[in-house]
Amino acid sequence: MSIYRFSAETITGEEKSLQDYQGKVLLIVNTASKCGFTPQFEGLQHLYEKYKDSDFKILGFPSNQFMNQEPGSEEDIQEFCKVNYGVTFPMFSKINVRGKQAHPLFSYLQKQSSGLFSNQIKWNFTKFLIGRDGLVINRYAPKTKPETIEADIQKAIQQ
Repeated sequence: MSIYRFSAETITGEEKSLQDYQGKVLLIVNTASKCGFTPQFEGLQHLYEKYKDSDFKILGFPSNQFMNQEPGSEEDIQEFCKVNYGVTFPMFSKINVRGKQAHPLFSYLQKQSSGLFSNQIKWNFTKFLIGRDGLVINRYAPKTKPETIEADIQKAIQQ
């Protein structure tokens, strides 16, 4: 089983199959606009620009599950990301990333990789590096800055 069996709604309201990303290296991130880690959008965008022509994509999934740090509409989120950080990587509609109402993709990701002390996502900007086969290579804590995982991304791209 891989992430390719899932789909999600894009931030503009279109249903998108993750199978469309088959064969690419992905970094899946749960995001929020009003979080202490929000400046990571800058590092994520830099990685995306640097490696997007090497079959690498970042997929952003806004979530309002952590202290109401993503209260806006999809339009608000999209505008915030573009205006403040120049985000051009694919963003999806706001979802739940943990608990009984978690999007199936994030339930799957949590089962495939555990974080410190548990597999549950603890905060915004948890990152999952996905290989070309659709399987989780690694999981990174929210405080892990995007630039510190660049070597892992390079290695995944070369495989």
